[in-house]
Amino acid sequence: MKLITDTIAPRAGAEVAVDAILCFSALVLATSTLAVKSARVPEIFPQLPLTLASAAIFALVMAAMYALVGLYRPGTISLAATVGRITLAMGAGGFLTNLAMRAVGVPESLATLILTLVYLGIGLLLIRTGGNVMRRVSPLARVLIVGTGPEAYEIARELSCQGEMSRDVVGLFPSCGGPSAPELSGSGLHVFPENASIPDLVSLHGIQEVIVAVREQRGGGVPMDQLLACRIKGVPVLDFAGFCEKTKRQVPIDSLKGSWLVYGHGFVQGSVRTFVKRLFDIVSSIVLLMLLSPIMIATMIAVPLDSRGPIFYRQRRTGLGGVEFTCLKFRSMFVDSEKDGVARWAVRNDPRTTRVGAFIRKTRIDELPQLFSVLKGEMSLVGPRPERPSFVAQLKDQIPFYDIRHSVKPGVTGWAQVRYHYGATFEDARRKHQFDLYYVKNNSLLLDILILIETVSVVMFREGQ
Repeated sequence: MKLITDTIAPRAGAEVAVDAILCFSALVLATSTLAVKSARVPEIFPQLPLTLASAAIFALVMAAMYALVGLYRPGTISLAATVGRITLAMGAGGFLTNLAMRAVGVPESLATLILTLVYLGIGLLLIRTGGNVMRRVSPLARVLIVGTGPEAYEIARELSCQGEMSRDVVGLFPSCGGPSAPELSGSGLHVFPENASIPDLVSLHGIQEVIVAVREQRGGGVPMDQLLACRIKGVPVLDFAGFCEKTKRQVPIDSLKGSWLVYGHGFVQGSVRTFVKRLFDIVSSIVLLMLLSPIMIATMIAVPLDSRGPIFYRQRRTGLGGVEFTCLKFRSMFVDSEKDGVARWAVRNDPRTTRVGAFIRKTRIDELPQLFSVLKGEMSLVGPRPERPSFVAQLKDQIPFYDIRHSVKPGVTGWAQVRYHYGATFEDARRKHQFDLYYVKNNSLLLDILILIETVSVVMFREGQ
């Protein structure tokens, strides 16, 4: 259970559970309604196991459909987009469930599904409306931030925004001799005096969480005895890196220390995990190649018809342990786009792309040949995206802990690709690296499956990169 809650955000996990219960209840209620209407009440009990099994299948299918259309992804989408995605999920989920119910001999499966979807629509309207109202009227968790520097101000600003991370920032407790962010003076954030007691502030203001946002904690800058007293009382105490990992699902590199990586949990690359991941890669890549072969064949025909040149584009990339390998992609650019030999970042609406290339880039079709690299063992289905050696040499010098990403195989898709927007600059590379660090630290089969599910949503609705 802890593995699941650590991988999926608490709010998303709660939504999955509520939606699954709602779908289960809707089908049971629809079956009961039809039985009462057709005077078949005595038949309900003998068919109860089959009804419950059908309801469980429907709940699982709908949870998967909701996830595939991106309803559990962080961030907000418009009401129209939400309704459209729910309608798409209900249509696909109802169709698949109807097939399953017919296969096991459920009577009146189509009528049952239609009524189920009606009940589900009503339930979704009531539950989601009620949930939004509850979130608005429910008090936010009260937080004390230790520190007044840039990190503390950044956390306070982010927690004050609407969204899943919203908290009630009671105030900031200054660290001894620590710097203060210039933005604090006009921010309206309350700064407690240095001689105050953190445990007393926690008790007085009903603080539920303490976040230590101090870059340098040695030399008495942070009152560890007071933080320990809070921890003993049951109040969670998080440092800046731990807070970002827990709430933002990324590991900040600007304030990161090697000791946090050394002594913290995670970075498990044992033999069992390696075997499971390799088996998962082989099975998944074979299945995907079989399912996507018509699209790949069509692309192999379209690429040379659109512009002269080879169908595939071969490029050296850096993989596991810093070892280079040849990455295979469908060609999306004109021939000799880098004839001067200088590697360049790919950018949105890149003028070097062909017409077919622009389409296969947006739909990620150009990445499909990399499934052969997965079969060969050079790549994994999920992992940090492999970079070109020339870029790696630059990024290693400028981004802390950049080499950690090479402790796992690069992936066709990854955590940074589903959680960060299109990136084509050095700063984007830094931000993506923070997501890659989170993946390397917390990699698991469940996280891989979650990334693959979110990849479907990213490709379908052209989110992220």
